[in-house]
Amino acid sequence: MARARLHGISVSTGIAIGKAYFLNRSITARLPRHNVSTERVEEEVERVKRAFRDAEAELEAVHDKVPDELKEHKLIIDSHLMMLKDPKLCGSAVKYVQDMEINAEWALEKAINDFEKAFGALEDKYIRERMQDVRQVAGRVQSCLIGNDVDLRPIEGRVILMAHDLTPADTIELEINRLMSFVTTLGGKTSHTGILARTLNIPALVGVDDLEAEVMDGDFVVIDGLSGQVLVDPDEEELEYYYNLQNQFEDYQRTIIRSCHLPAETVDGYQVGVLSNIELFEEVAAVIDNGGDGIGLFRTEYSYMSRSELPTEEELYEKYSDLASIMSPNKVVLRTLDLGSDKFMSKFGQLDEANPAMGLRAIRFCLKHEDLFRTQIRAILRASVHGNISLMFPMISGLKEVLQAKSMIFSVQQELRSEGKPFNPDMPVGIMIELPAAVMIAEILAQEVDFFSVGTNDLIQYSLGIDRTNHHVSYLYQPLHPAVVRSIKYVVDAGHRAGIEVSLCGEVASDPYCLPILMGMQIDSISLTPQAIPGIKRILRQLKMPECKQLLREVLNCRTVGRINKLVTENIFKKYPEELIFYASLLDN
Repeated sequence: MARARLHGISVSTGIAIGKAYFLNRSITARLPRHNVSTERVEEEVERVKRAFRDAEAELEAVHDKVPDELKEHKLIIDSHLMMLKDPKLCGSAVKYVQDMEINAEWALEKAINDFEKAFGALEDKYIRERMQDVRQVAGRVQSCLIGNDVDLRPIEGRVILMAHDLTPADTIELEINRLMSFVTTLGGKTSHTGILARTLNIPALVGVDDLEAEVMDGDFVVIDGLSGQVLVDPDEEELEYYYNLQNQFEDYQRTIIRSCHLPAETVDGYQVGVLSNIELFEEVAAVIDNGGDGIGLFRTEYSYMSRSELPTEEELYEKYSDLASIMSPNKVVLRTLDLGSDKFMSKFGQLDEANPAMGLRAIRFCLKHEDLFRTQIRAILRASVHGNISLMFPMISGLKEVLQAKSMIFSVQQELRSEGKPFNPDMPVGIMIELPAAVMIAEILAQEVDFFSVGTNDLIQYSLGIDRTNHHVSYLYQPLHPAVVRSIKYVVDAGHRAGIEVSLCGEVASDPYCLPILMGMQIDSISLTPQAIPGIKRILRQLKMPECKQLLREVLNCRTVGRINKLVTENIFKKYPEELIFYASLLDN
């Protein structure tokens, strides 16, 4: 039996077996904490400022060394440089030195704790986990303060890289082809460690408690990215099991990757678009590599949220143009800002609302802030000449919102014509169907737009009246609840009667249990995370439309979600018992 089994969060799947190599360990316990005399306060303030300058110089030095394999991660280093230049964190630490007369390291630690409390109060998981970026930046500054140089010992053979925390900048000085896996103590589901590992196609775990206490340099370890475990000093029986599992998983990956660029069509020739949901420009490579037919949902709000000032029209135009050009002739659907609720910009701050999920958010927020909305519409329209761009409005609840939003497009088109700036006058305009109200008036809305995209994550929550992040009621979050299945079917039928396309971009799109039902409805396209595309395409290419339609009929005749789940589970497991195990691990990442 292994000497220790540690548990973490898998952010890139697979199995790695080899020796541990520690890049860094926590320095928190070694930080000096003491008061300073009044006479020495200015000296400590200068130490804080100098450490920020030194950290900035270090990052700038590695910026140009980024190898081709990681060049898309330069943006992460850029964002860390922006944080170092932002006066908030440095200013907060300086204030602690001045007000409490404490040393620079302790003051910076207190400033980080303040930021952590502010981030921890946010509901949005992605934004909450950006606190890790702040910690990484602050960790580099702390290292400058205490003179802690990164230990760059030569790597012999291939190793499993372990660290307290890991940034793309940390890996620049290492030989990437010698790294078999990443494991860190810190990090969450959306951490950059996962993006980095998926780029390199190696397994990775984050948030592994006791990693630094239980694993020494040179220990033989197994990284199980399927179940999120680290085995330290495994025995012979465990090793044999994991070598076999590693072979099976690699065979499965080779199989699905080989076929991921084939058309997404059922055995009897029914074709469906398989596109991708992304929020960062650097994810485009993953869309292409995994055989995506385009981008079905680009979450534009993330370009606004990590900065103190609003992006200019030219910045947005260049970003959208680059995206459209790279993906051309494939489709890119740009969702206009879905801000409000727990996603907010520093410029506006978090609104004082008792129930923000039902407050001033998404299209309501944009229609209230016309200048902000107009700038984005102008950028999207101008970028539309560089590729196959569609525009989509989120959280539509009624016809008036659609007409107001379309009126903004018409107004901007008039402006651009008068300025002599080109745009595509026929750019498709669609809406997200994610509120029960939009479902019920889908026939009316379909007369005004070019396509629907069903956002199942919000549709399920609002239809069933539950918050899936609330552990008291999360068991009620059921994608195959009769109300949800019938709602999606109603929207698909309404869209098709009006002659418009209907796509689906929620997590249901990557759920193999839901796929045959969506095919039975004759959905036109689905949009999912890039990593899920090869697996879902492989399952889709084994489906037969008569069987999908029959399953849908049986599901629609069921009266309870329990009966539907049983029916669908039996059906899917009968057909794909083995590959579901590996596909599920890909979905989790």
